[in-house]
Amino acid sequence: MRNLLVMMILAAAVAAGCGRKAANAPSPGFANLGAVSSGTNAPSPASKLIVTPEAGLQGKVVKANAAGQFVVLNFPIGHLPALEQRLSVYRLGLKVGEVRVTGPQLDDNIVGDVVAGEAAVGDLVRDR
Repeated sequence: MRNLLVMMILAAAVAAGCGRKAANAPSPGFANLGAVSSGTNAPSPASKLIVTPEAGLQGKVVKANAAGQFVVLNFPIGHLPALEQRLSVYRLGLKVGEVRVTGPQLDDNIVGDVVAGEAAVGDLVRDR
């Protein structure tokens, strides 16, 4: 008898919650992405999306040998460049040289030859 009463109360609660849906309520799980202001097709300023592209391959010069024209480059784990790949060297946002990755590689460090310009400790290297 007690179980029957509990089951009837639960059934009434479920029926009351699912029985009626608001006419203008947005669907659950979806934001109001299609908001249109005053009859135009332009999205409102609040619904603009910001897309940030991936930075690509980027590393840092950790050792430099000016006489031997080679550098040791450090990259994040799992993001090492391929052998013979050319990378640009940047200092304070300006391109100052170019490096060709030659190897050998140890952990997240790899050696490259300076083929143009110069490279110093602390410079950034990028593939673009």
